[in-house]
Amino acid sequence: MERFEVFTGAGRRRDWPSEVKASIVAESFTGLETVCSVARRHGVSPSQLFAWRRLLRQQLVEQGAAVPTVSAFVPAVVTIDEAKPAVQQRTKKRRRSKTSAVELEIDGVAVKISRGADAGVIAAVIEALKATR
Repeated sequence: MERFEVFTGAGRRRDWPSEVKASIVAESFTGLETVCSVARRHGVSPSQLFAWRRLLRQQLVEQGAAVPTVSAFVPAVVTIDEAKPAVQQRTKKRRRSKTSAVELEIDGVAVKISRGADAGVIAAVIEALKATR
């Protein structure tokens, strides 16, 4: 069962005890879930939690202590299996739809642009339509 709060009437500033703030901020640095999901679960605005994290970092830098970080990226390792070909040929040809990729309508004039159309030609057509307005 989760705890929830109901706020009625005009909103007011909540006064978070420092122990509660510290536990929420520490939880946001674990890297197990996003900062926004931690904030949402505790009923805190994500921007408020980011501000608390920034304040903690500033305090730790001033004290010369280690600043917590969360690694979001890991190195990628690519291996090629020699038993399988690197590129497999498709046996079925993909059908492209005959419908237009982009349809523009400017002042009652409709232009349909299909896939593979030249960008310069498209730009010239659009400019010509603008000029006739």
